[in-house]
Amino acid sequence: MTIYTLEPTTPTILKTQPLRPLVLRPRRLRLSGGLRRLVRETTLAPDDFIYPLFVRTGNGIRNPIGSMPGQFQLSVDQLAGEAEAIANLGIPAVILFGIPATKDSCGSDNFNENGIVPQAIRAIKEAAPELIVISDMCFCEYTSHGHCGIINLPGEDHYDPHLPEGYLLNDPTLELLGRASTVHAEAGADIIAPSGMIDGMIDAIRSALDAGGFQHVSVMSYAAKYASGFYGPFRDAAESPPSFGDRSQYQMDPANRREALKEVAIDVAEGADMLMVKPAMPYLDILADMRRDFNLPLAAYQVSGEYAMIHAAAANGWLDLQRCALESLIGIKRAGADMIITYFAKDAARWLR
Repeated sequence: MTIYTLEPTTPTILKTQPLRPLVLRPRRLRLSGGLRRLVRETTLAPDDFIYPLFVRTGNGIRNPIGSMPGQFQLSVDQLAGEAEAIANLGIPAVILFGIPATKDSCGSDNFNENGIVPQAIRAIKEAAPELIVISDMCFCEYTSHGHCGIINLPGEDHYDPHLPEGYLLNDPTLELLGRASTVHAEAGADIIAPSGMIDGMIDAIRSALDAGGFQHVSVMSYAAKYASGFYGPFRDAAESPPSFGDRSQYQMDPANRREALKEVAIDVAEGADMLMVKPAMPYLDILADMRRDFNLPLAAYQVSGEYAMIHAAAANGWLDLQRCALESLIGIKRAGADMIITYFAKDAARWLR
């Protein structure tokens, strides 16, 4: 390649000279911390976080969760101080998981106006009105069998002999989801987040909320929730392991990518206000696909197993807890998440300060 220049001694004569080899040096923009911050493409802040809370019946309870260091089951009377601390860290939202005193085949505590989660919502809203309260809308924590809805079993009201025993009955579950969502909205929930991957759940909940006068309450859909092995510690925390089988008949197959976009499209059509993928780190490709194809606020749930793995490796001296936790969070944000549900939320907010 050549460029043309004027010869200084003979200005009227054009000559050519070779262009010097081009040397690309991207490292120039990594020279200092200030320069790296200046050109940083993705940033992380407490505003990005949603903090999960496990609430159980009783008083004065702050039970450590053995498989999730730094996490606790809390009784309702402990929530005021916890909510204030979360808000003071600049974290804008919490998501609630309830552990009732008693469980039954239909998870009735979930649609009881004095159930554990409605109590928790009221307590948090009184202590920290600015906190956004998200109600995880599922039945696995409330049912005696640990599944996410009404199960087809002989002797139960909804038993259908034409369907397999142990099959989750879709439409009867939709009725209960709508009923429970209205109860939680009445208690003050800002967002309802259905997590069971039940067909038609967004339409059922949106219709029930609107009919009950809660048009202002948002719905955040667990639109792509996989039947993952990374949920193990959560089942200890929420005391919700299934008593038989697993949840693969309604949660997604980890091998499927295109199906996730189908599920998301259905939920968008039914009126979801926000979308979610769960888990986060093993499904960053799904998260990126959703970000590319759908223009709705997008959440990712960094689940209990992801949190526990990082803690376990750090406890063994294999990695740096703070560095790797923040790196995992920035990776989720970089893949397309607008918000991250994470058990690291409080620690990360402190580290980022």
